[in-house]
Formats: sequence, C-alpha cells, structure tokens
Amino acid sequence: MLEIVIPGRGSLALEHLLLDVNGTIAAGGVLVPGVAESLASLESVLHAVAVTADTHGTATVLRTETGIDVNVIVAGDEAAQKQALLRELGAERTVAIGNGANDALMLREAAVGIAVIGAEGAARAALDAADIVVTDIADALALLLEPRRLRATLRT
Repeated sequence: MLEIVIPGRGSLALEHLLLDVNGTIAAGGVLVPGVAESLASLESVLHAVAVTADTHGTATVLRTETGIDVNVIVAGDEAAQKQALLRELGAERTVAIGNGANDALMLREAAVGIAVIGAEGAARAALDAADIVVTDIADALALLLEPRRLRATLRT
C-alpha cells in the first residue's frame, strides 16, 4: 500500500494501479522501454492491472514482460468496461493512468488519475478528467516511485 497525505486534499491509501495499454504503457503493441522495470519496483506497494481491448494481440506477451495482471476487455464501450474494472478494484484505492477518450471515466473516478501525453498524444477528455498530466509514462510511474513528487503536484 502507498499511503500519502496531500495537504488540502487529505490522506490517500492506494492499493492498485490501473493502466491503459495502447498509447500509455505500449506503443504499437510494444511495451515502452523502462515500464517493466518501473512496475517491478512498484509491485511491493501497488497491485498493477493493465486493461486492454488487445488490439495488437499482445496481452499474453504483456503479462510475460511485466508480470502484472492483464484484463482483456471486448471492443465496444471500452470506457464503461474500464470504469467497471476500476470500481471492482475500489476507485478510492486506485491510481489510474491513461491517454484516450475511453480512459476519461476511470481517470475522473480514480483516487488519482494521471493522463499521459505520449507519442500517440492524448484525448482532450482524458486531460480534462485527470488530476495530473505528464508527457511520458516514465514520469507517471516516477510520481508513484517518489510519492513526495505526487504530494507536491496535488497539494493545494
């Protein structure tokens, strides 16, 4: 568990990390360099779950490369399926990271929502829904590896 006190916001007790795949932790179905290592560093404090419609057919490879749970959703209304998974994990205990319009519901409802503007860009809906916006998945994961950065960004 990752416990953080955010001045002006209160205490967070984070247990889960919900990750969009394509455009967030992977580009063209290939894991972004450094992601597997960062996730391994976080595994003692956060249970990571990737969520994907498996557009590139790489969910099995992703499981092998990262060692995290991978939840494959069906094409069609991905936003609602991602939100349902977030609720199953416990939105108040989950950090969500994504970049697409279909990530906006989970980003808005998560205890902390982080939008990533990577090489694929990011949907305006994701940016509006997020608590934090970064330009690289490495930066998003670094906020969790160094919670003081997260506190500094979110304090009021």
